[in-house]
Amino acid sequence: MDRADIAFAVNGAAVSVNVPPLRRLSSVLRDELRLTGTKVGCDAGDCGACTVLVDGDPVCACLMPAASAAGTAVTTVEGLANGRLSALQASFLAHGAAQCGICTPALLVAATALLDTKPRPTETEVQDALGGILCRCTGYRKIIAAVMEAGWFGSERSTAGAATHPPAGSPYSDGEKGSAPALAPPSPRPLRGEGKGEGQRQLYGLDRDLDRRMPASGHAIGASPIRLDGVPKVTGAEKFGGDSFPADALAVLVVRSPHYHAKFDFGDLDGWAKAHPGIVGVFTAADIPGKNCFGVIGPFADQPALAEGFARLRGEAVALVAGEREAILDLDLSDFPIRWTELPHVLQPRDAQAEGAALIHGNRPDNLLTKGFVERGDPEAALANAAVTASGAIDTSYVEHAYIEPEAGYAYVDGDTLVVVACTQAPYMDRDDTAKVLGLAVNKVRIVPTATGGGFGSKLDVSLQPLIGLVAIKTGRPAALAYTRNESMMSTTKRHPAQMKATIGAASDGYVTGMVFTGDFNTGAYASWGPTVANRVPVHASGPYLTPNYRAEGRAIHTHGPIAGAFRGFGVPQATIMQETLYDELAGKLGMDRLDFRLKNCLRNGSETVTGQLLVSGVGIAECLEALRLHWARATVDADTFNSTSIDRKRGVGVACCWYGCGNTSLPNPSTIRVGIAPSGDVILHQGAVDIGQGSNTVITQICADALGLPLEKFQLKSADTAISPDAGKTSASRQTFVTGKAAEKAGRALREKILRFANVSDKASLKLDGAVIVIREGEATRRIDLAALDANADGFVFRAEETYDPPTLPLDAKGQGKPYAVYGYGAQIAELEVDLKLGTVRLIKITAAHDVGKAINPLLVEGQIEGGIAQGIGMALMEEYIPGRTENLHDYLIPTIGDVPPIETILIEVPDPEGPFGAKGLGEHVLIPTAPAILNAIRHATGVLVTKVPATPSRILAAIREKEARA
Repeated sequence: MDRADIAFAVNGAAVSVNVPPLRRLSSVLRDELRLTGTKVGCDAGDCGACTVLVDGDPVCACLMPAASAAGTAVTTVEGLANGRLSALQASFLAHGAAQCGICTPALLVAATALLDTKPRPTETEVQDALGGILCRCTGYRKIIAAVMEAGWFGSERSTAGAATHPPAGSPYSDGEKGSAPALAPPSPRPLRGEGKGEGQRQLYGLDRDLDRRMPASGHAIGASPIRLDGVPKVTGAEKFGGDSFPADALAVLVVRSPHYHAKFDFGDLDGWAKAHPGIVGVFTAADIPGKNCFGVIGPFADQPALAEGFARLRGEAVALVAGEREAILDLDLSDFPIRWTELPHVLQPRDAQAEGAALIHGNRPDNLLTKGFVERGDPEAALANAAVTASGAIDTSYVEHAYIEPEAGYAYVDGDTLVVVACTQAPYMDRDDTAKVLGLAVNKVRIVPTATGGGFGSKLDVSLQPLIGLVAIKTGRPAALAYTRNESMMSTTKRHPAQMKATIGAASDGYVTGMVFTGDFNTGAYASWGPTVANRVPVHASGPYLTPNYRAEGRAIHTHGPIAGAFRGFGVPQATIMQETLYDELAGKLGMDRLDFRLKNCLRNGSETVTGQLLVSGVGIAECLEALRLHWARATVDADTFNSTSIDRKRGVGVACCWYGCGNTSLPNPSTIRVGIAPSGDVILHQGAVDIGQGSNTVITQICADALGLPLEKFQLKSADTAISPDAGKTSASRQTFVTGKAAEKAGRALREKILRFANVSDKASLKLDGAVIVIREGEATRRIDLAALDANADGFVFRAEETYDPPTLPLDAKGQGKPYAVYGYGAQIAELEVDLKLGTVRLIKITAAHDVGKAINPLLVEGQIEGGIAQGIGMALMEEYIPGRTENLHDYLIPTIGDVPPIETILIEVPDPEGPFGAKGLGEHVLIPTAPAILNAIRHATGVLVTKVPATPSRILAAIREKEARA
C-alpha cells in the first residue's frame, strides 16, 4: 500500500509519520508513536476504548484514517498529566473509578473534553459524554462520581489547602453536608509497584489529599488507600497484553474454522507462503512438538492447540501464519489453501443426547462430560407432604465475558527458556499447558503476566500462549498476536447456557421442607470448566437456606457450540435464578412477605448445609436481609403508590439472595506468598495472584502489612511471574482475598516473628523502618537493626518468610455429603424497576445490595466489586445473549452502558469468619449472583408474569404478558 508523510501534533508536540493514508489513527498512535495508552478493543467504534481528542473533540481513533488527522492536534491520555496528575485523574484514583484500567484512558480523555466546557456537569451530562465508552468492570457508578467531583481536586484549591466542600458521600466528605478534610503532608516515600509503575506516585506529584489516605502502621485493614497499580492506569503507563510488542516481532494470524463441525485438509502451504512476500511460515498441528492437548482440569483435558483433521466448533484454530508486521496487516486469507467439508452438528444438549446422535468425543457416551450430585434426606416424601409446592423451568443463554481487552501477548526464546508475556488469570496453569503442548520441561517455560484488561473467568483458559510459543520456537524470533474482537468472541469461553427444572415445598408454617433440582449445562465442544460447573451447582442450588430434604443434579453436556467455561459464579448464577424465582412463588402461596420468607429459612450459625456441612460461625445472610428491611418497606410503598395511578407503566420490587463457597470445590487450593526485607530497608512482597482489576495487588499487600506491623507505603510489590514469584494460584472462585490473603497474613506474621526473635523481644514490640534500619520498641527499650550490616540471602533478603495456605475442605461422598468449602460469602439484593407494559422495556430505578464480606479489607474496592458485579448481573438479566455466528462483536452483542446501571446503594456487612485473613471472605463472584433473579422477581411483581427464558428482553416480556392475558 502506498505511503504518505502525515504531519500533526500529539500532546502538544509536532510529529510526522510515513504510513498508508488509510491506516487507522489508533494504529499510528500505538505502533508508530508508541503511545499505547490509547487502547484497541474492537476496531469498529463499538467499545470506545481508543477514544482520543482531535482538536478538542472526542473521536474513536480506530475509525479515523491517518490522513484525516493531518494538521490536527491530537490529545491522548499521556497528554493529560503535565508533571502531576490532572484533577480528573486524581479523582479517578480517589473514587476507585479504575479497576482493570483498559477503558480508563478513553474515559479520562472523553471526560476531560466534557469538563473543559462544563466544569460542574450533571449525572445526565456525564452519561451523555461517556455513553460511547464501554466498561465491563466498574459498573460505571464510581466513574460518574469521579467526573462529577473532579472539580474538588482542581484549581480552586489554594496552596494552603482550602477546598470547596465535596458532596456528601464522597470519599473526602467528613460529614453528611460535606466538608473538606484536613490535609496531611505527603508520605515520605511513594507506595511502589514494580517495573514501569515504580515511583509513579512521586513522578506525577500525587495530590496530598490522596496521600492522606495512606494508613499508618497497623491500620491498613479497613482503610481505602489508592490502589498500588492506580497511577499507571490513569496515566496510560499500564502495559496490557498488546502494549509492549518487540519492534522485531513477527506478527501472527490464526486461521479458524468458519463451521461448527467440519473436516479439513491443507493444500500447498509452502507454495502459498512463498507467493506472499513477508510471510515467514505457516504452522499446523503437524508442527507441534509436544502433546497437542490442553485443558484446565487435567483428567478432562481434551482441546488441541491446533485442530487436527477436523474442527469441533466455529472459531477453532487450525493453522498459524507468521510474517512481518506490514505483510500481515495487508494479508488477505481468502486464498489460504484449506478445503472444508461440513459435517452435521448439534448446538443444543437435547439434540446431543438424542438417540443416534454422533459423539463429539468418542470416550464420552451420550455426549455427557460429567455430572455432579448432592442428596440429603428424602426429598420426594418431603414434597409429597408439603403444604405448598412451587415448580418451574428456566432456560438461560450463552453469556460473553466481553472484557474490553481481547487476548494479546508475545513470546520469545531467552537462552533455553521460552518466555510468554501475555494477559492471563492463571500464569502457572498457562506455563504447565504451554510446556506440555510444546514438548518443553516446565522449568523451560516462563509466563510473565501483563496487566489484564478484564477476565471474569475466560482468561483462565489457555488461548494464544502455545500458539505464539510455537512460532517463537520454530522461527527463533519473537512472535506477537492480538486477537481481533471477532476472533476473541468466536473462540473463547462463555457462560454455560442452562436448562433447569426444580420443585420446592414448604410447610404451612413457612419453613422449606424439600427441594429437587436438575440442570443441563451446555458445555460446548471441549471440557474447559464444565466439570467445575457440574459439581458446584448442586452444592449451591438450594441457595443460602436450610433445606433438610434435597436432591440436585448438574450435568455438563457436549455440543458443537462455543466452549462454555468459567464466568463469575461457575453456574451458580443460573441455578440461583431457578431457586429464587420459586421462592417468590412459594411466599405468595403461603401469603408471606417475600423478604420475611427468606429470613425465616436462611442459614444461621449452627445450621447444616445440603452437603451436611456444619456452619459453626460466620454465617451472615440473616444480617444481609435485616439490613435490607427498611429499604424493602420503602421500595414496596413507592411501587404501590406509583402503580395506583399508572396504567401503561408498572413498578416492581424484587429481592434475591446468594451464597458462594470461596475456592475450589473439595480440592486442594493452595497459595504461597513470599515477603522479605532487603538491606536497603525495602519490604519486598512476591505476590503471584494476578490482579485483573479486582484489586488483589492492593488488598493482599494491606493484609501482609498489618500482619507484619509495618506501614503499607514501605512495601514494594513483585507481581506474578513464574520465574520469580511462588504460585499463588489462579485468580478465580473468589479465592484471592481469602486464600492468598491468608497466605499473606501467615507470611507477614512469620517475618515479624523472625525479626522479633532476632532482636530478642516479645510479640508486643512495635516495628518501624528508618531507612535501612529497623527500629524496635518495647516499653521504654529501643533496639536498632542495621540491615546494611547483615548478610543477605540468595533472594537478596536479610529477613525472609514464605508461607502457604490451603483451605481445609473434605471430599464429597457419592451423595455429595462433605465439606466442599472452608468459607462461604453471603449477600442479598433488592431491585426496583419500571416496566412499560406496551413496549416490554425495563427501566431500572435502584439496586440496594447488602453483602457479608467478613471484613472489608479495602471498603472502596469492595464497593467497586459490588457495583461491577451488579452491572454484569443486569446484562445477564435483561440483554446479554450470545448467538454463535450472529453476535460476535460488541455492536450486536449488548452489554450495559453507562446509562443502563441505576444508582446502587451498597451496605457492607461484616460477620467475620475465623478461617479468613482478619475475618475476610471472598466477594468477586457473589455480587453478580442475586442481581438477575432480583430483577426477574421485580418484573413479575410489576407485571404478574415470570420470564422463563433469560435474558428478559422486551419481546419476551411482552410475549409473557400476552400469554397471561390470553389465559385470563
